[in-house]
Amino acid sequence: MWKIYSLLIAVQFLFIHSVCAQGSPAWEHPLLTCTSTDGINFNQPVLFQDSSGVPCAIRWKGDTLICTFQWFREPMGSPTWDRVAVKFSYDDGSTWTNPVPIVINNFPSSYQRPFDPTLVRFANDSLRIYYSSRDGLSGVPDSLINTYSAFSTDGIHYEFEPGARADHPSQRLIDPAVAFFNHSWHYISPKGAPQDGAYHFISPGGIQFSQVQDIPSDSMHNWTGNYLVMDSTELRFYGCGGARIWYNSTPNGGVWNGYVSTNIQGGDPTVFRKRNGIHQLIFTGATLPTSLDEIHSLSNSIEIFPNPIENVFTIRILDQNEDILHFTLTDISGKILHEGTLEEKKIIETNSLASGIYFLLLNTSKSKAVKKLIVSGS
Repeated sequence: MWKIYSLLIAVQFLFIHSVCAQGSPAWEHPLLTCTSTDGINFNQPVLFQDSSGVPCAIRWKGDTLICTFQWFREPMGSPTWDRVAVKFSYDDGSTWTNPVPIVINNFPSSYQRPFDPTLVRFANDSLRIYYSSRDGLSGVPDSLINTYSAFSTDGIHYEFEPGARADHPSQRLIDPAVAFFNHSWHYISPKGAPQDGAYHFISPGGIQFSQVQDIPSDSMHNWTGNYLVMDSTELRFYGCGGARIWYNSTPNGGVWNGYVSTNIQGGDPTVFRKRNGIHQLIFTGATLPTSLDEIHSLSNSIEIFPNPIENVFTIRILDQNEDILHFTLTDISGKILHEGTLEEKKIIETNSLASGIYFLLLNTSKSKAVKKLIVSGS
């Protein structure tokens, strides 16, 4: 029982710090994605992966991209619950494979499960994954949590690399971000509250990191996110906190130019550039109360028709012993568009909605339910 309790503490701690205090469990959030020509103004986000957090996406080779993240695939406690997983794109980010949990060979049985993954490419086409863990299964987030690594040639099967890559003598190291820039590997880990800034380590080979001067911050900018190498003169870091996802840039990894806000709200940002120069952002979106792939089975007593929707849709309760107490209509990013109470039958207009996917959150007298809506437009 203590091990289960400790794990839940660790998971909740991980999530509170990794999505800029959005405040709800990781498995209630989806990963969303969108694109931009300048890395600042992004288009409407769409679903990337349900029940996930802390993504990191990089270009691997040619048109092949790889994204790693923490996956909370239901049911709780299953082999895919709270696992580091990867998805691949073989067409420069247009489509992605289904997620696959990674395997770390020779991972010590006494270590806490890997979390907060970040990926880098090294030695031609090999991959190294950096992640948080500790020697000991306690869920208490103490100074024994360090950054470790493993290497891979296929992106799924990794070999554990002994010893910590970055270790602070008195503080935990979580949410690592790593990039190779101007002949050195740079490492960032947020120190705690946004105003505490971030730890900064450097390494010549990506194995033994040495701490250098911390990166300062303020109460509105949390250094939880990922690096993006623009060219040999500019390294960006995309982070979260405040009203929008932001980035800061540096010519050397230590002196930063200032914060630039994007138009996107969310957490855990990772940005890569397509071969045509387009920026693609993957980030943690607002709360959805369940894994999206299971929403069709949540409540068989509620009917939505028609679906897809053109101008209006009707909500009908089929179970005479169940009442809908409240409904909330949101877009894919979690923004509330309409809410209210319902009688036995309710017609809702969608004339003002653009074509796309929406979610109807229903609080009933018996349970909570979610219905996915597809608005096709008139």
